[in-house]
Amino acid sequence: MTRRRTPRPALVVAGCALLTTLALVAGSTSAPERHEPRPDPGVPAGGMRLVAFDSCAEALTGLRSAAKAYVGPWGLGGDVVPMLDAAGGAGRSAAQRAAPAGAAPPPAAPEAAADAAAGYSGTNTHEAGVDEPDLVKTDGRRIVTVNGGILYVIDPVSRQRTGRLELFPPDDPGRWSESNLLLHGDRALVLVRDGWGGVATPAVGRPAIVPGTGELPPSPDTVSGPRLILVDLTGAPRVIAQYRTDGSLVDARQVGATVRIVVRSAPRLVFPYRETGSDDDRIAANRDIIDRAPTEAWLPRYEITTGGTTRTGQVGCDRLVRPAHYSGASMVTLLNFDLGAPTLDDAAPLAVVADGDTVYSTGSRLYLTNDQRWRFAGREDIGGFAPQERDEVTEIYQFDTAGSGPARYLTATTVEGWLINQYAMSEWNGHLRVATTTGQIRGGDRDSSSTVYVLRADGRTLTETGRVTGLGKGERIYAVRFAAGTGYVVTFRQTDPLYTVDLTRPEAPRVTGELKITGYSAYLHPIEEGRLLGIGQEADGQGVTQGTQLSLFDVSDLSRPQRLAQHLIRQGHSEAESDPHAFLYWPAQRLVVVPLTEYGTARTRPGQLPTQGALTLRLTERGFTPTGQIEHTSKAGPERNGMIRRSLVVGDTLWTVSDAGLMATRLSTMDSAGWVELS
Repeated sequence: MTRRRTPRPALVVAGCALLTTLALVAGSTSAPERHEPRPDPGVPAGGMRLVAFDSCAEALTGLRSAAKAYVGPWGLGGDVVPMLDAAGGAGRSAAQRAAPAGAAPPPAAPEAAADAAAGYSGTNTHEAGVDEPDLVKTDGRRIVTVNGGILYVIDPVSRQRTGRLELFPPDDPGRWSESNLLLHGDRALVLVRDGWGGVATPAVGRPAIVPGTGELPPSPDTVSGPRLILVDLTGAPRVIAQYRTDGSLVDARQVGATVRIVVRSAPRLVFPYRETGSDDDRIAANRDIIDRAPTEAWLPRYEITTGGTTRTGQVGCDRLVRPAHYSGASMVTLLNFDLGAPTLDDAAPLAVVADGDTVYSTGSRLYLTNDQRWRFAGREDIGGFAPQERDEVTEIYQFDTAGSGPARYLTATTVEGWLINQYAMSEWNGHLRVATTTGQIRGGDRDSSSTVYVLRADGRTLTETGRVTGLGKGERIYAVRFAAGTGYVVTFRQTDPLYTVDLTRPEAPRVTGELKITGYSAYLHPIEEGRLLGIGQEADGQGVTQGTQLSLFDVSDLSRPQRLAQHLIRQGHSEAESDPHAFLYWPAQRLVVVPLTEYGTARTRPGQLPTQGALTLRLTERGFTPTGQIEHTSKAGPERNGMIRRSLVVGDTLWTVSDAGLMATRLSTMDSAGWVELS
């Protein structure tokens, strides 16, 4: 955790997760009661309920009241920025998946089920039939990737680039923003994660108060947030529509032509920096600013461009719902798009006065969670105020996303603890399973333990039917995978217990087995009946990591899980450890492909950069057979590096993808079969 207390100019708060979730932290140098949410009297008591505001006037009153309760001397931001590790932090990749199916043991890998028969691999996803944004997509006919603001189309048969489209003007910073794709038919939707980027941006050169008027300056004139770019791939690729909204992109899911996108935003308020006066004086002044803010300051705006014409709008008060407790410092909006439509005009937004950071979807239902860790991490360092265990709570919102119509809110609940990622959730046989860890709130793991909850999901309520507690005491969750009626949970501090959990009886879930080994798995992948593959890090007896390891587990007997084989790359790291999109298992060839970076090995002389490539292995009944490492080189210059990030299969060819280009490798011989430069 890093303390910062530096003079700042006026800040514009606009759609950034850090400011949103630090709203509770901001005023804790004064009375802690300022952070207690005030219940909205218009929301029925009992359970978590979301209701609409009766009018814009009622919405404004509620939002102002809530924001005033949370604002601190420096606004809706704070002076303490908690630094969380990659596996447990709030800035998480939303790419974490699981695969329910008929019955335990686990079924075949989910991404193989739908696409293997078609002869190509899709993105590694949580649920079969529910696609997730990624930097490369294929439908077997074409490969589409986006890199540096440019969209490329590759023909996998001729192994030639057949299309190139610059999505931004040369001076547009969006070209260097993180971009991902969704694909349907002859349409690609590019999701550009740009805008404020999750940080407070100083209003350079703008006065806190307009001189001589006592009034606030206007909010930023342009929409600032993620961009959605719809591209027609028939013939030469071309942009046919763009949609931009305030906030930051949380995640998206696609079923058929229907795409659901979750965006998080914050009110556009300007809080001046004041050199003089007490914190109480600053808070009073900031509350006065909130009292004068219009409804429009909270509601996210959007711009839609079609055929060179741009129109603007704003989410209406009639599309806004709220829980009983909310901060007025954050909002999440669900957008709905049809990739078969000619434009992006009808987003059918649904906005919730809440926060959200993890998305999980079964296709017919979408779950959005908010776990509070940014709000409470480090608070014991501020004014001596120590949070209570009750602050380790994850809110779960459930939405109906069946069909192609707008998302509809169903219900919500809370569970104790924090989720590591979307893999910690899975719906099966009418029940949602959720794995969380508690006891980390004070920055250590010694009091931590983990729990698996089973919640009945009947479309009206999320009601707990059973739980398993006490997993990994003194540790935290590093990986979760649910497959049909079985759960696999990895916890770690110095050793790695792999727990098997029987969930076939929702009212009586139980731990059936435990395997203790060194190191841990950060991602678990069911590969076939009775087999589970894990990728993570090996560690010594003190928990110090040693390098990337792949583990093959025999889970055919849930009471006695065993590790059949281990493949270790010392001083190695793989992107697949943190982002399962980078993992590929192709069952037809029993082939495993993961990106790999090696540091300080025999292949890397002192002073040289680490070696980067893709590790390829074939599975046998008892272990792994290495088949080589693929490496990329580029002639395009230093701005395009050869670090392989993704891999996919089309027909009899393995394709690996880096910033430099795409390499084709024959599956039968693992020999190079072609190279497509990205430039």
